[in-house]
Amino acid sequence: MEFSHHPQIWSRYPELAAAALFVRGIDAKADVSQHVAAFNTTARQRLAAVESESELPEVNAWRRVFSRMGLKPTQYRCASESLLRRFRKEGELPAIHPLIDVCNAASLAYAIPVAALDVAKVEWPLQVRLAEGTERYLPFGGDVEHPDPGEVSFVDASGQAHARRWTHRQSGLSAVRDETRDVLVVMEAVHPGGRADVGALAAALAQAIASAWGVTVQQGRLEPHQPTISFG
Repeated sequence: MEFSHHPQIWSRYPELAAAALFVRGIDAKADVSQHVAAFNTTARQRLAAVESESELPEVNAWRRVFSRMGLKPTQYRCASESLLRRFRKEGELPAIHPLIDVCNAASLAYAIPVAALDVAKVEWPLQVRLAEGTERYLPFGGDVEHPDPGEVSFVDASGQAHARRWTHRQSGLSAVRDETRDVLVVMEAVHPGGRADVGALAAALAQAIASAWGVTVQQGRLEPHQPTISFG
């Protein structure tokens, strides 16, 4: 089970910092409330220090990357910015699934996009690369879409796109659901100091998952000289 970023991604976005977790044996019954509450406290403190979540360096850096990709940052936001906007307005995020809830809370605290994928729904290997335009993307509602040619996407061996516009939106195909047991969690940052922050996020999230489910969490980092990581 391999996950990687294509060399073109590292070449175009050398500021990228990425980490991944692999977890076996999750379910929808774990209690993550204490971990979510702790992450939410950090998020509230960070939001209280700024007028808008877009001022956070982690979010602002993704806005710049989206602009470089030809996307309007106020129309297409990275996942962490979208979560922070909702959290700031509503005071909390709705519970969906314990694994999703703790990943979302960690994303809020660190302002870094976190993607969680059901590994059983992916045809491995999975790579972040420029789309050709023929890939198939299944949204949570509606008909199958095709990424634009050159769009940064998570693409598997069968041509399924598991995310569109890089960190903007995940696919419904590999979304974590009640029957999910094994998960790949990906964290990506593009701000100065991102490598250290992604490492801290990965460690904090791995500890929370291990505590809540009593499982072993495998961790890995992705680098330009080591763009591929294998789990399983």
